[in-house]
Amino acid sequence: MNGGYTFYDSKHAVQPEELANLYRFTRWGRSRSVEDIARMLEGTSMCFSVRHEAHLVAFCRILTDFVYRGSLWDIMVHPDHQGKKVGTALLEYALEHPAIRNIPLLITYTSELASFLSPHGFVPREGAMMLLRRPIEYS
Repeated sequence: MNGGYTFYDSKHAVQPEELANLYRFTRWGRSRSVEDIARMLEGTSMCFSVRHEAHLVAFCRILTDFVYRGSLWDIMVHPDHQGKKVGTALLEYALEHPAIRNIPLLITYTSELASFLSPHGFVPREGAMMLLRRPIEYS
């Protein structure tokens, strides 16, 4: 994929302010503050992003030990770029990255992207894991 899209594998390729703009198009991330996004970026193992004409149009991140386990978070594509295979290209870029591709277990939690993720090997596994969490509200 080209079409004017440029891919990045560094958290330094995104600024908290522009990432906050991308989060506003999600149900679960629109209330995130720029300050918290900056702290999140500092603590994230790997960030993957896509720009089109210098504008941030897609993003995801992976938390990992780079050996045994990793978790995929915050898969986002700007609405103007959805349906153009940008999200698919971003996910393939992230999952095939040399630092990620040999990790035997990558997990993610989603209530919205199962059909998007399943062609990439993500399948629901009943009874494989129990998610325990403290109550949290999303606006």
